[in-house]
Amino acid sequence: MHLLDTNVISELRPGKRDQSLAVRAWAAAQDFDTLYLSTVAVLELRAGMERKARTDAAQGAMLKAWIDALERQFDGRILPFTLRGARICAPLHVPDPMSWRDSLIAATAMEHSFNLITRNVGDFEGIDVQLINPWTPVEPKDI
Repeated sequence: MHLLDTNVISELRPGKRDQSLAVRAWAAAQDFDTLYLSTVAVLELRAGMERKARTDAAQGAMLKAWIDALERQFDGRILPFTLRGARICAPLHVPDPMSWRDSLIAATAMEHSFNLITRNVGDFEGIDVQLINPWTPVEPKDI
């Protein structure tokens, strides 16, 4: 199972310019039912949409429609931040605090034993979570 970071789901938005072919290929190779979002990613998407709507109403409306459709598409596969997640998350800030949103997403992946799919693997270094960066596909090894 895979928890998609905000940068991954944003990269897959239809109509996005200069989409990564590697990310598209990775996503196409997955069983859609194994892909999940976190409520934190939805928050980040909606906050970005709200910022864009302030400067470009048409683009903001397009992003809102996309996010609304995404929420319907992922219905039942958008994971909340829970009490158990809070218990997992707290140690991620000691001794060095990390980004709150990143820690909430990481804790959600850890709570469910999901892979965390992200471009920003450096933001999650040292955390006990399996990271996959679909921008850099793994080459098959010779046997």
